[in-house]
Amino acid sequence: MTQQRNTAAWREMDAAHHLHPFTDTASLNEQGVRMITRADGIYLWDSEGNKIMDGMAGLWCVNIGYGRKDLSDVAKRQMDELAYYNTFFKTSHPAVVELSHLLAEVAPQGFDHVFYTNSGSESVDTMIRMVRRYWDVKGKPEKKTLIGRWNGYHGSTIGGASLGGMSYMHEQGDLPIPGIVHVEQPWYYKHGKDMTPEEFGVAAARWIEEKILEVGADKIAAFVGEPIQGAGGVIVPPSTYWPEVQRICRQYDILLVADEVICGFGRTGEWFGQTHFGFQPDIFTTAKGLSSGYLPIGAVFVNDEVASTLAAGGDFNHGFTYSGHPVAAAVAHANVKALRDEGIVQRVKEDIGPYMQQRWRETFSQFEHVDDIRGVGLIQAFTLVKNKATRELFDNWGEIGLMCRDIFFANNLIMRACGDHIVSAPPLVISKAEVDQMIDTAARCMAEFERQLKAKGLA
Repeated sequence: MTQQRNTAAWREMDAAHHLHPFTDTASLNEQGVRMITRADGIYLWDSEGNKIMDGMAGLWCVNIGYGRKDLSDVAKRQMDELAYYNTFFKTSHPAVVELSHLLAEVAPQGFDHVFYTNSGSESVDTMIRMVRRYWDVKGKPEKKTLIGRWNGYHGSTIGGASLGGMSYMHEQGDLPIPGIVHVEQPWYYKHGKDMTPEEFGVAAARWIEEKILEVGADKIAAFVGEPIQGAGGVIVPPSTYWPEVQRICRQYDILLVADEVICGFGRTGEWFGQTHFGFQPDIFTTAKGLSSGYLPIGAVFVNDEVASTLAAGGDFNHGFTYSGHPVAAAVAHANVKALRDEGIVQRVKEDIGPYMQQRWRETFSQFEHVDDIRGVGLIQAFTLVKNKATRELFDNWGEIGLMCRDIFFANNLIMRACGDHIVSAPPLVISKAEVDQMIDTAARCMAEFERQLKAKGLA
């Protein structure tokens, strides 16, 4: 196909037929898409031959890097042997059984059961139904309300978008649905100015307790949060936050749910973000790094107590045609095994992650309009600010971020603007030389960004 048409023809066809996610279609069609045609390692190439460094691992997902022929070989073998069968009607297949066994090995202790989905959004919707079913079986059907966080992100399905705290998503589709409430995010830079980070972590966790008492503990089913908020701008909570959240959930008999869709499978240098922050959820959702994005698959992990409770309730009337799809499961198994056996996750913790964090901080701290420089493992961010001394943010949140992001894109480096947060999460296989290339390119882009700010009178 790539030899039959050129960029202009693809752009015309895309504009004529393709509706993109999270996109102003009219504006995109006027500008024209950038056609990505191949990838290898941490690099992409477009249809014009430009080599692009992917500082976002696709959408936080290509943990193992692009171009792994061993994964495509596994997919072909599985397609040849069993391209599809469902896991309904008392059936299973070797690919999903082997994956389940492997996931129980890499998961934190006590998580021996998984339910398969096709995406992070589906994992979150599945979790919502699981949580409510759990309390039904426990004889407490009134416990239905879930607490999420403002600026958290849990996908774009009706349930996931409701649980997430993105107001621009709530404006479309009459969201949130009933039974979802929110508390403020634990962003120390904005909300913790008169406290130490440790004091703020405890205070932010207690916002959850206040919400529990407001709604009534007898009505609250679960608190749900990302260990590190991803699309919300890589908000890294203080070390005291998650242990206090766990204490509160246990005190009020509320399930604790970690959304590990971004943090899971090595992003923080641990297999899962909960391990980095030292807390133990009852349920956690995954996708993205489970297959490194090579095929769509997600999984909801439940601890043994939740699993036994659900089993005691008889049928759990939920599932998908492609739950545990054999090809996706086989590829996910090969991916997770490689992340483990090749020491990729351990390398993020002990070697490349610390190197990235050091270079990230020392480089971007030099810029006049960059502050709150943060990160863990291979997920990092900084915030564009009007005034460092006063922590004053720019007006019209997000406009400055998009201006900055476009400069990166123009220089063939993909980083993401989440509001005025600039974030990065490259493939876990990135080398030190590639980190240096990425940081050096980003520094040149930031110098250009600050020149443009001054030229436009915005700073």
